[in-house]
Amino acid sequence: MKILILGGTRFLGRHLVDAAKASGHQLALFNRGWSNPDLFPDVEQLRGDRDGDLEALRGRRWDAVIDTSGYVPRSVGASARLLADACERYVFVSTISVYADPSRWPITEDHAVGRLDDPQVEEITGATYGPLKVLCEREVEGALPGRGLIVRPGLIVGPHDPTGRFTYWPRRVAQGGELLAPGHPGELVQVIDARDLAAWTVRCVEEGTAGTFNATGLAAPLTIGEVLQTSRAVSGSDACFTWVDEAFLLERGVRYWQDLPALVPESDASLAGMVHIDCTRAIAAGLTFRPLEDTIRDTLAWDATLPAGVPVQAVQAGLTLDREAELLAAWHER
Repeated sequence: MKILILGGTRFLGRHLVDAAKASGHQLALFNRGWSNPDLFPDVEQLRGDRDGDLEALRGRRWDAVIDTSGYVPRSVGASARLLADACERYVFVSTISVYADPSRWPITEDHAVGRLDDPQVEEITGATYGPLKVLCEREVEGALPGRGLIVRPGLIVGPHDPTGRFTYWPRRVAQGGELLAPGHPGELVQVIDARDLAAWTVRCVEEGTAGTFNATGLAAPLTIGEVLQTSRAVSGSDACFTWVDEAFLLERGVRYWQDLPALVPESDASLAGMVHIDCTRAIAAGLTFRPLEDTIRDTLAWDATLPAGVPVQAVQAGLTLDREAELLAAWHER
C-alpha cells in the first residue's frame, strides 16, 4: 500500500513509519523538515506546512493518509478536504481528552465530547486541547464520510517519548534508593506503548477499518505498584518504595500528572474516568499489548542513549531529586 503520514518524525509518527516499513508499505512523509529531518533517508520526504502550504500534496494519490500532527480544525479540515479524493482511508490521531465529563466511567466511544464556546479559538491550552480535537475529528468525518478512522489514545509511552511522563518512573526506579511512591500501590494508570498503537493503526489501514476507537491500555487494569515493581525487576536496582498519602502530597503543592506523571488524584472524582477508558472496541478490532516489562526495558535502553544533561522532554515530568528528598523527610517527620 501507498501511505502518506502527516508528520512522521517524532514519537508516534516514527513508530508508525517503522511499523509500515516492516509490513512492506511504500511511504511518504509530509512535514516542515524541522524535527529529525534525516531520520528516514529511504522514505520520500514532502516538504510543506499544514498552516497554508499543502502544495506538495496536490496531484498525488495514496491508499491511506495517517494524520499524526493535527491540532486545530482549520488545518485538519484543509488537509482532509484536499486529500479526500486522493485516498481511500484517512486516519486521524485524536485523544481521550475529547470527552466532556471524565467523572463518569467507564468511558466508551459514545461518551459525550467537549465543545468550545468560541469555535474560532485556535490557542491550545489544557481547556481547549480536547474540544479542538473534537472539531478536528468532525472535519475528517465531514470530508471523508464513512472513510475516516478516528483513533483516541491516552498516555502514549515507550522509546522516543518527548514528554518523559512515563519514562520518569523507570528512570527514577533504576537510580535506586528510597523513592517517593504516591498514594498506594493499587492506584490505576492507563498507558499504551507507541509501538503497539502504531502496529495496530497500520493493521487497521490494511484491513480498511473505519470508525472511532479508544486506544489506550492495557488489556487488564494496570497499577502504579506494578509499574514500580516491574521497573525494579527490569533494572535490577535496590529501589525501595515509601508510599506517601495523597492528601499529604496535595497539601504540599505536589501536582499529579506533572510532578507525579501518569497519575490522577483518586480524591478528584471529576477525573476518575481518565483511568477507566474502555478499549473493548479496539481490542475486538485487533489491538494487542506487549508485556509491561518489554516497554520498561526498551524505554530504559533508549533513555540510556540520551546525552547527559540535554533535556529532551517537552515538559518537566516528575519530581526533582531534591524535591523528592524534601517531601520524604517531611513525611518521615510528620
